Amino acid sequence: MPTGVRRLRLAPSLLSADFGALGEAVRAVEAAGADALHLDVMDGHFVPNISFGPALVAAVRERTRLPLDVHLMISDPARYLDAFHRAGGDTLVFHIESDSDPAEVVRRAHDLGSAVGAAVKPDTPLAALDPVFDRLDQVLVMSVHPGFSGQEFIPDVLPKLREARARIDRDGRATDLSVDGGVSATTAVDAAAAGATFFVCGNAVFVGGDVRTNLARLRAAVEEGAQRAVR
Repeated sequence: MPTGVRRLRLAPSLLSADFGALGEAVRAVEAAGADALHLDVMDGHFVPNISFGPALVAAVRERTRLPLDVHLMISDPARYLDAFHRAGGDTLVFHIESDSDPAEVVRRAHDLGSAVGAAVKPDTPLAALDPVFDRLDQVLVMSVHPGFSGQEFIPDVLPKLREARARIDRDGRATDLSVDGGVSATTAVDAAAAGATFFVCGNAVFVGGDVRTNLARLRAAVEEGAQRAVR
């Protein structure tokens, strides 16, 4: 897909929202023009924190028509694919560093009718995705170390984004190239210029309370970065 016609999408991460008013947060980002919602599932094992499970994903599904991007930061994603698919997850994203066999995860997710993505931590080379790269609907490059919100963007991942973009374009596939962690109106410009098309954004959306203004600022940033990539 030529650079100039890439679809740029913003996916607010509900981990940064007020859990006491989660329904209101979902409605706010949908009304403000978000393209998807990102839900971070953490098991306290693959990453130190624990977040939520299929029940919350199902509750969000009941409150929005937006696509749900479910990020499985868990040790054994293969075990829970069916549960998160039934809860309403549209894309199930697992970590290549997890204990599950990547080929099995991809096959089972597709058999369920779900899109599937694979994530790499900042220190994991993109080559780790080689066994499944050509079967992925999304490649997720982590720009922070997974498990904690509010971290700063790691600029050293930008070459990895460029490498992934070059490979996706060479293969001629419409794979989403996602970036997650520390995405702000400043860092989103560089991430978009490096080829990202799917932007997970947490604090930059919800901090300050003006979700519509925050999302508009982020969208302007990714569009600026994409134009820079064209030039």
